Order: sequence, then C-alpha cells, then structure tokens
Amino acid sequence: MGIFDRLWGIIRANINGLVSGAEDPEKVLEQTVKDMQNDLVKLRQAVAQAIATQKRTERQCYQAQSTADEWYRRAQLALQKGQDNLAREALTRRKSYQETATVMKVQVEQQKQVVEKLKQNMRQLEHKISEAKLKKNMYIARARSARASEKLNEMLGSVNTGNTLSAFEQMEEKIMHLEAKSEAMAELGIDSLEKQFISLERDENDIETELEAMKAQMLPRGTNLQLPHEKGSNLKQSGTGEVS
Repeated sequence: MGIFDRLWGIIRANINGLVSGAEDPEKVLEQTVKDMQNDLVKLRQAVAQAIATQKRTERQCYQAQSTADEWYRRAQLALQKGQDNLAREALTRRKSYQETATVMKVQVEQQKQVVEKLKQNMRQLEHKISEAKLKKNMYIARARSARASEKLNEMLGSVNTGNTLSAFEQMEEKIMHLEAKSEAMAELGIDSLEKQFISLERDENDIETELEAMKAQMLPRGTNLQLPHEKGSNLKQSGTGEVS
C-alpha cells in the first residue's frame, strides 16, 4: 500500500468516526482538514528532497561520465604516442568511471520514478484537500442545523402544552375575578353614598311627620293649637296688648 493510500485510509477513518464517535463533528472535520494539510506539507517536503537527490545523482552521473570520457581521450593520446602501457592504464581508469556513471544512470531513472509518484500523490492529496474543504463546510452547516433542530425539539418536548394552557386559563380566571371585585367595590361605594343621603332625607321627613302627629294629639277637637311664637304674632296683629 502506498503512502497516499495510507493517508487517505486515516482520513476516511476520521470521517467515519463522526458517525460512531461522540466527538463534535465540527471539530473533527476541522482537525481532519488540518491533518491533511500537514500531510501535504510533509509530502511536498518529501518531493523536494527526492528532486534534490535526483539532481545530485544526475550531477554525479554527469561528472563520472565526463571523467570516463576524459580517460578515453587520454588513452587515445597514449596510443598515438606509442605508449601502450599508459593507454592501458587510462582505459582502466575510464572503465571504473564508466561503471560508476552507468550505476548513477540507473539510480537517476529510479529516482525519477519516485519523484513522479510523489508528485502524483501530492496532486491527488491537494485535490482531496480542496474536496474535503468544500465537504467540510457542507457537513459543518448540516451539523449546526442538526444541533439547532435537536435543541428546538428538546425545547418543544420539555414544554407541556396542557399545563401551559391550564396556566393561562387560571390566570384569565384570576384576572376576571379581580375585575369583578373591582366593579363590585365601585358599585358599593356609590350605593353607600346614595344611602347616606336617602337616610338623611328620611330622618328629616320622619321628624316633620312626628311633629305634626304631636300637634294633633295635644289639640282638643275643633281647636287649633298655637305655638308660642304663633300667639305672639296674633297679639301684634290685634294691637290690644291683652292676652285672652
């Protein structure tokens, strides 16, 4: 299994943990994307290191090949001068550098394949991160909506509709009782005032009636009883000054 397959397996495991785990989905998604970005940084560093190694091997291969070519030129020069032993020594040196250059070429090809594979994984991870960011925002929005709906359902479930309506009905009954009591007190206040005046008027009429009754009892039949103030007025009218 490649490095990218292992990374993506870890990512899928974290996402699957949203369903079975008790962690906050929003935090898990944020951490998952953060981990993917950290992995991308490490993968880029690995790609850069692999490219640097490839470049160094290519330089070493070029240098070995150049040295091998130089010893071949020297061997040709020694042969031209009739120096067979010197030419033989130059060819020996050339062979050593040529073998090194050949090995370096194989390493360069292998390193190119590694670099290309790392680049491919890096591009795939970049694409997955972009995709994960889009899905993360969608999942976070869905998670927030789900939490809001859950809280709303909890609030609605905790409210007892029957008790609430009963409380309103009791409050309405109390208010109506207070209103009736206030109206009754107002009516009693008005009646009390009217009764006081009626009582006063009745007392005054009773006195006059009783006075007239007393007059009627004290007078003989066929005579009129005159009060002292009435007699005085009659004397003044007669002008005699005598009392009869």
